[in-house]
Amino acid sequence: QLQASGGGLVQPGGSLRLSCAVSGRSFSSGAVAWFRQAPEMDRNFVAAIKRPGDRIYYTDSVKGRFTVSRDSARNTVFLQMNSLRPEDTAVYYCAFGPSAITSNLQSQTAYYYWGQGTLVTVSS
Repeated sequence: QLQASGGGLVQPGGSLRLSCAVSGRSFSSGAVAWFRQAPEMDRNFVAAIKRPGDRIYYTDSVKGRFTVSRDSARNTVFLQMNSLRPEDTAVYYCAFGPSAITSNLQSQTAYYYWGQGTLVTVSS
């Protein structure tokens, strides 16, 4: 199971850190990704960390502002979001794909396990 947390209301330019706790599964291979879905929009890829090797991938709109990291002891993946903008407002989902490969990381179909989503609102 995946448990996402850390969402909230933040002003433009502010920061939030989302957490995705992976339980019942070992994240020794595959990928954990973050997707987001704004109101009345499709769910889109944000970032992913792929093992082994901890290769990290970002969608262009968040490069330089968002950072993915991993705590192996807690089997948790983080999404540090800085310089937040109103257009970052969305429900953020984490997902785990034990068999995800580099070529399909941005596709929802690569991920078998999904968290419940956490709402991020960027507004003044």
